[in-house]
Amino acid sequence: MHMELTLLLLVLLLASAFSFLSAGAAASAVPPPPRRLLFTSMFAFGDSYMDTGNFVVMAAAVSFPVWNDKPPYGMTFFARPTGRASDGRLILDFLAEALGLPFLPASLLTNGSRAAQGVDFAVNGATAIDVGFFERNNLVPFKLLNNSLDVQLGWFEKLIKPSSFSAGTITGTGGIGGCFGAESLFVVGEFGVNDYNFLWTANMTEDQVRSYVPRVVDAIAMAVERLIGLGAAHIVVPGNPPTGCLPAVLTLLRSPGAADDDYDGVGCLRAVNAVAMHHNALLRAAVDRLRAAHPRARIVFADFYTPVYTILQNPARFGVVGDGEALKACCGTGGEYNWNGSAVCGMPGVAACGSPSAYVSWDGVHYTESVNRYVAMGWLYGPYADPPLLTPMPH
Repeated sequence: MHMELTLLLLVLLLASAFSFLSAGAAASAVPPPPRRLLFTSMFAFGDSYMDTGNFVVMAAAVSFPVWNDKPPYGMTFFARPTGRASDGRLILDFLAEALGLPFLPASLLTNGSRAAQGVDFAVNGATAIDVGFFERNNLVPFKLLNNSLDVQLGWFEKLIKPSSFSAGTITGTGGIGGCFGAESLFVVGEFGVNDYNFLWTANMTEDQVRSYVPRVVDAIAMAVERLIGLGAAHIVVPGNPPTGCLPAVLTLLRSPGAADDDYDGVGCLRAVNAVAMHHNALLRAAVDRLRAAHPRARIVFADFYTPVYTILQNPARFGVVGDGEALKACCGTGGEYNWNGSAVCGMPGVAACGSPSAYVSWDGVHYTESVNRYVAMGWLYGPYADPPLLTPMPH
């Protein structure tokens, strides 16, 4: 029962440095928008790494326990919880700021009149594979929220019906053709972390988990095809972060007989990271195929793994705590990694560290605002996106 509760808490958390580069930079400093706004709107899909509040709404409807709607979440930037799984802004928020767009509202709190500049469909715990697959195969000990990638795309398609928008905002065909589609940015992911998490916690081997990677990647590629069919012209496809370095994963998947070679030089779980890297390799290849099939679309592969792992490899360079502390959560309690599934961030008595920007992990599963900023800047200006978002756009 304890393991089931712990897994549930992990799923609820997952489910999901520009200041690093200059010690004197202000914490909220973001490069100014380009001279011409490249995008008039942005739409996002994903899990807790991109969720701006949808999970809180879905969970409340079915009495799921929620902790990221309580302090100290949001402490760094918003000074209050917003439903984001961080101490402040997410990658998505930094993208919006740099592009001159407002923070994306959660789709479950949005109607058509508020959607003109974009909506966020991401939900904490979302999977690429339909949730029914995990339930039918007894890979999870509880019922999942119905928030998979396919479901999120369905929400988007419902929202873009002509009746959902004021006259002139969208074409009369039911698709996002014309200027609306051509000047909109779509962020599809990341997806896959939760899919693999369910498989790992079902005691699958590395080879067994790896065998599901093509299915996950195919689901993401099909989603991109679906968006292009609706008229999307600019799509960002993020890969997986180094999940084997997450404090929660390091705690849950650690076995008493673990050998030294189960861990890499940073202290992360080799097998878990190997699956993440395999996912990223297949996803990058899928993006290449999509580009070849749709030369008029601009499809960006966004590297989530390298920027996070680079910080962990060089904590002092990025102003992160060292001496074996880099893998610890800022907000948590107990254990080698300051993460305990029975007392997670947001629960009574669980405190945050004094300086979240000195940590990579915020709550054991998600990243601090400083890390989110560093990743976002790498996607916007390089070197962590192919091509970077703010490069000249084809005409």
